[in-house]
Amino acid sequence: MMGERTVMQEALFYSFRIEDHVPGDHLLRSIDRFVDLDGIREHLKPFYSSTGRPSIDPELMIRMLIIGYCMGIRSERRLCEEVHLNLAYRWFCRLDLDGAVPDHSTFSKNRHGRFRDSDLLRQLFEMTVERCMAEGLVGAEGFAVDASLIRADVHRQRSVPGEEGLPPKAAGRAVAEYLEVLDDAAFGGSTPVTPKRINLTDPAARWTAATRERAFYAYSTNYLIDLDHAVIVDVEATTAIRQAEVLAQRRMIERTQERFGLWPEKLVADTAYGSAPNLAWLVEDRGIEPHIPVFEKSARNDGTFARSDFIYDHEDDNYICPGGNRLRRSNRNFSTPRSGVDKDGSIRYRARQQDCQACTFRQLCTPNMAARKVTRSIHEGARDMARDIATTDAYLVSSRQRKKVEMLFAHLKRILKLDRLRLRGPNGAKDEFHLAAAAQNLRKLAKMKPIPGLALS
Repeated sequence: MMGERTVMQEALFYSFRIEDHVPGDHLLRSIDRFVDLDGIREHLKPFYSSTGRPSIDPELMIRMLIIGYCMGIRSERRLCEEVHLNLAYRWFCRLDLDGAVPDHSTFSKNRHGRFRDSDLLRQLFEMTVERCMAEGLVGAEGFAVDASLIRADVHRQRSVPGEEGLPPKAAGRAVAEYLEVLDDAAFGGSTPVTPKRINLTDPAARWTAATRERAFYAYSTNYLIDLDHAVIVDVEATTAIRQAEVLAQRRMIERTQERFGLWPEKLVADTAYGSAPNLAWLVEDRGIEPHIPVFEKSARNDGTFARSDFIYDHEDDNYICPGGNRLRRSNRNFSTPRSGVDKDGSIRYRARQQDCQACTFRQLCTPNMAARKVTRSIHEGARDMARDIATTDAYLVSSRQRKKVEMLFAHLKRILKLDRLRLRGPNGAKDEFHLAAAAQNLRKLAKMKPIPGLALS
């Protein structure tokens, strides 16, 4: 016979456990095993008053933020609604059916206050790195580094030309943070170049046309990852310029060595990190093999000899041209010895004018100048090492491994929905990047270390 659903017959008692209604293979079940927040209250204790009404439990807010960034819920208002309705989210937050969900405004107050003052979100990210290390997911034999542009939460038209500078009447939290980091190389001090435009809402965001899209305001998120399982071992927020990204790479390597004792044998990166000073820092200061393309500016497209056609004589410190003549630092003897090093760290080697005039290769070498000049960086030894590595099979493997960090950026933007920031200012960018990197590491742990007896897709 056809059954009929009985409605609105309320029982006197209910036996309901949220635990029984959360699927065993739910992502949050796997992530929950790796979230250890026991030390949060002690860490935040100095930032709370000893009197007054009890505040919202900070562990609850952190667990809600983890849900938001792991599940791609970008709005804090919507996050509160989802936690209120979703049983799995309530289970992860340790809330029963009667547990009250904090108001969305609570996140703003704590983010701009206690969480930021205590550097709590940085601590949360480092907790995930330590857990990845404990689970054997970090080999530390090789690292890769790269940066990706994330759109700032600003309107394009609320801006002024860069040469005019920030108006005196500009105000707001993001403006105050911008003025505080003007001397920080990561947000403006790394280059003397005046930005084309300055946004009045978030002045630290940089106007960039580095992509094929229409120019926009952005920050850069910088990742340093371990090549074994693509675990993010450090993250840094910077303005969207190349010099700041190279500085972020150095900061992340130093911090990783200091915090976790990780000393990679090699670093994999693209040409943006292949400048002579950076290669020298890696090789001479840190003892790291640079699996990085050398940033070259000596190539010629007019058919004349390039610098690579000249042979460097290490013993005599000069170059030998294709015609057999020598190019020296100086063809004169000075009473006061000169270093011959330019401000940019380059040494110029010059041929004698009479040698060039009589040379049969003159039209292929220096048709428009009386004598040929060749420049050599003071860090050429590190550049030569990078060039030698680029000819090996190991370099081909590294080139393929470098795609792992690019895949993390794709996951960040497409799956976690962080293609545009919701917070403003340098501190807002740092908070979002720390939380997103922590979420990616937690998802990595859940995938690589599934619950025994279960297979996660």
